Amino acid sequence: MRGTGLLDLQVNGYAGVDFNTTALTPDALDHALRAMLRAGVTACLPTLITAPEDVLADRFAALDRAVARSRLGPVMVPGYHLEGPFLSPEPGYAGCHPAAAMVPPDPSLISRIRKSLARPILLLTLAPERAGALGLIAWARDQGIVVAMGHTHADAGVVADAASAGVTLSTHLGNALPQPQPKFLNPLMAQLAADGLSASFIADGIHIPRDALKVLIRAKGLERSILVTDATAAAATPPGLYDFAGMTIEHTADGSVREPASPVLAGSALCLDQAVRNIIDWGIAAPEAALRMASIQPASLVAEALACQGARLAPSEVIWSAAMRPVSISVAGMQFFRD
Repeated sequence: MRGTGLLDLQVNGYAGVDFNTTALTPDALDHALRAMLRAGVTACLPTLITAPEDVLADRFAALDRAVARSRLGPVMVPGYHLEGPFLSPEPGYAGCHPAAAMVPPDPSLISRIRKSLARPILLLTLAPERAGALGLIAWARDQGIVVAMGHTHADAGVVADAASAGVTLSTHLGNALPQPQPKFLNPLMAQLAADGLSASFIADGIHIPRDALKVLIRAKGLERSILVTDATAAAATPPGLYDFAGMTIEHTADGSVREPASPVLAGSALCLDQAVRNIIDWGIAAPEAALRMASIQPASLVAEALACQGARLAPSEVIWSAAMRPVSISVAGMQFFRD
């Protein structure tokens, strides 16, 4: 089977490399991107999470330098995903993001961070219930930034207002929700019911049990569902300790990634090709539809932002085996073969 390369909209690190650090080098980034190519990923949005503004700015500057000076970065990284710092600091909703670094929505913060970047911020995840969020959403859309909602306790009214203002995606829907929740009146149901929102899902069987994931994707619809990894440096690595945005995280034997001795998930160790295989093996979608969820559909979500900000996805193709493993990957005229 042939198809365009996979696009991961949410990847915090990979193959032992943390993208959320000022120590990121071009060689380290190339190592991570080569490992992504082995999974059929030909483009990604490196994702930086909540941090104080000065720290966030320094991390973005290091990432931007590494992309520009690496071999694969200019080809595989069209832009970035900023997840925070405009999220809900409430326990459970914050996830592993540092609540103390969360601030009210502020367009000027984004302007200050991105003014020296060579590549654009293409995707922003925020909590739309925070004061000033609707104004930031409208501003970001005018700037050519896709806006998503996540780490949020928004009710149905806020979700509707956010969609009207320009939010088009729910980030890792089903996660960053404290338990228990009201059975029906909760942020998950409100976002599932919003027809104007696509949703990204972490299909590792850990963030969402497989039967629940089947229900969520059926409710949202295959055509509005997108696969992401939320990968950290623990992806494509053996169990052990890794760095993530100033934290130590543990890739455990059961495949989950958490802060040591904490029940809170801290990203994942998922590879995007495995997410595609999981969706097929769990009876959620046929191979063609599963591939679209990790390639065509995320590309369509960011297409307008790419055009607005003068960026593009490099031409790509992946040939898949009968077992849905990438065997040949090409991007921007470069050919790669999986061992």
